[in-house]
Amino acid sequence: MKKLNLPFTNNQILKTGSLLISDPFLDDPYFKRSVVLICEHSKESSFGFILNNYIENNDFPFIEIEPLKEMPLATGGPVDHDKLFFIHNLGSKIPGAQKIKEGLYFGGNFDSLIELLKNEPQESLDILIKVRFFCGYSGWEEKQLEEEMQEHSWIAVNNIPNDMILSTHENQLWKKCLALQGDKFELISNFPLNPLDN
Repeated sequence: MKKLNLPFTNNQILKTGSLLISDPFLDDPYFKRSVVLICEHSKESSFGFILNNYIENNDFPFIEIEPLKEMPLATGGPVDHDKLFFIHNLGSKIPGAQKIKEGLYFGGNFDSLIELLKNEPQESLDILIKVRFFCGYSGWEEKQLEEEMQEHSWIAVNNIPNDMILSTHENQLWKKCLALQGDKFELISNFPLNPLDN
């Protein structure tokens, strides 16, 4: 039987706004089958948020603020796990927001965000305004992320739409992001967690 040659590599350039998709067999409590949005990437360091690791129960005080009670919270990574971070599509409406890429922003003034969300009609929150919250973030020091990519722990991709990034209703994000990279990666996305199960 011919052995499949499916190295976990592609030719995409890692940059601010890229997504990292983890190797299907990466065995890490935070990053197993994860998709990470890179909010900033430079020669010195990189940071971002795991998009598909949700918390079912949490005790963050913001959970009691209307209209945030029903907004899902994700674990953004192992760093500063007791702090709250957010991404959104609101741009300059939130003072201090930093642009990740066109239509996608990181942080800004939290009070301004709360005030805006409180004053917006529910229809706008459901359709136009998208915000995602994370406790903690993922960070890499100089050359650390590049080394992990050379070890094929990750691939960088740049074709995931903002709506998918900002959605909190997507429970197959890792698989769907891989499938968007072509036939080889769609096949990889169907690998079982344990290769012995294949």
